[in-house]
Amino acid sequence: MSFFNFKGFGRNSKKNKNQTHPLAAPTPPVMNTIYSSPHNSNSKLSLRKMQSPKRHSQSSSIVQQQSTSQQTQIPQQERPESQQIMFLSEPFVRTALVKGSYKTIVQLPKYVDVGEWIALNVFEFFTNLNQFYGVIAEYVTPDAYPTMNAGPHADYLWLDANNRQVSLPASQYIDLALTWINNKVNDKNLFPTKNGIPFPQVFLRDVQRIMVQMFRIFAHIYHHHFDKIVHLSLEAHWNSFFAHFISFSKEFKIIDRKEMAPLLPLIESFEKQGKIIYT
Repeated sequence: MSFFNFKGFGRNSKKNKNQTHPLAAPTPPVMNTIYSSPHNSNSKLSLRKMQSPKRHSQSSSIVQQQSTSQQTQIPQQERPESQQIMFLSEPFVRTALVKGSYKTIVQLPKYVDVGEWIALNVFEFFTNLNQFYGVIAEYVTPDAYPTMNAGPHADYLWLDANNRQVSLPASQYIDLALTWINNKVNDKNLFPTKNGIPFPQVFLRDVQRIMVQMFRIFAHIYHHHFDKIVHLSLEAHWNSFFAHFISFSKEFKIIDRKEMAPLLPLIESFEKQGKIIYT
């Protein structure tokens, strides 16, 4: 029995026979409600439904490129100050929904295929991250955030259709990244939905790229929008979501620790608190 069947993901289960597979649907079933917003759906800042993010005017060839953007330092521009002091300070750095480690939550369950377990979690991480970004998206304007960065030492560049590194406003970079990820998780050749179809050889490579892009969105939000998360009383949800994300990445060795540099002080703090197991 496929794990996707068990979780309602579809792999030709009778229950979902006449339904569109959630990986291809614009609005997925409710999952990981532990990270849902406490605000009702009528709120202007309530979490949006998962859908392909809107893109700013940009050549479609950019989003079709593999997302292999680079972390680098470029000449310093006028930019908002990092909020690292805030998210590393008490009480915010210790705020969480639950106590303890995510180790047992992220481990591969018995009798479950590792590819399906990774695919399920990647989809859920993307769904939740897309929803969280919907909370603060209206504040991520090109004027306020002219570059995609995570503090003063990490600027993220996008590779365009001509394989050139392009500096984009944070909103445009994030929209392109979310759209690229959405296309990947809806690609049935990469995320197969039928029994008997194996995951392709490039699956783990593309999962790594997807997770790296999600990490960069986490990093940008922590460094520049954590005050908005706190204003909405979502810091416990956000910290727990991030700890879960990093724990999963460490369990399956998906993201290199060097890539985590912009949030390494926070990750190390979570490790000391026991939220994330150091490996």
